[in-house]
Amino acid sequence: MSFISEFKEFAVKGNVMDMAVGVIIGAAFGKIVNSAVNDIVMPVVGRLVGGVDFSNLYINLGEGSFASLAEAEKAGAPLIKYGLFINTALDFVIVAFAIFMAIKAINKLKREAPPEPEAPKADPEEIVLLREIRDSLKRP
Repeated sequence: MSFISEFKEFAVKGNVMDMAVGVIIGAAFGKIVNSAVNDIVMPVVGRLVGGVDFSNLYINLGEGSFASLAEAEKAGAPLIKYGLFINTALDFVIVAFAIFMAIKAINKLKREAPPEPEAPKADPEEIVLLREIRDSLKRP
């Protein structure tokens, strides 16, 4: 088997195609979750903790002080951007939960119904004949 035909066989297998579709859908899903976290969840969380914008939280490891993260980055100051880390960690938790719920729903749909009980098997012919003989002997 040549290298090209072997690769072709590998590339068109169902698992590879399923994985490719999963990666594409995952990328699109990531954008949706990112927007949900940055545009919906984080403003609410920020409001609950006193109006803090997590994306602007940082620790300056260099000299001087800056009014915002953008200014500090522009100046090239060494920074620990823990607010962006909080956003990313929250992204992960939301994505993990959403994937868990999706897989749980898919598994619920995939579960097979329990097998139906088998119909009683017909008695062997000898048993049927013996019953007929018994019943005929019981008659007066």
